[in-house]
Amino acid sequence: MNFRSRSVSEPEINLIPFIDVLLVVLIFLMLSTTYSKFTEMQLRLPVADTDAQRDYPKEMIVSVSADGAYSVNRVAVTGRSLETLAAALSDGAKAGKETVVIISADASAKHQSVVTVMEAARRAGLNQITFATQSSAQSGR
Repeated sequence: MNFRSRSVSEPEINLIPFIDVLLVVLIFLMLSTTYSKFTEMQLRLPVADTDAQRDYPKEMIVSVSADGAYSVNRVAVTGRSLETLAAALSDGAKAGKETVVIISADASAKHQSVVTVMEAARRAGLNQITFATQSSAQSGR
């Protein structure tokens, strides 16, 4: 019989692969967090420097209020339907198809209201459309 004491060897934990994995995870996290700040979208709305407003007979100003009411050349349009607005644009076009439609919409007006003006101008046969802008001196930015 063999009664010699066996030497109990302690198991060794090899930390080198563990450290390698941790370094790879750390590098991955560092790279992914530095790019996360570029996912934000910074917007600045355009401001144009324009000349003083002129009163040409070929221009027709269509105003859109914040609640979606329309006026053509400072005359309120009764109703908010597309057909009513198209009829008002046809009546207000002094130069016929040569008339330039200037859309002056409130900043808080719905996008659909502006699209309705554009569609009404198309139905009235007015193809020249532009937008009124605020000059940079008046914007205060």
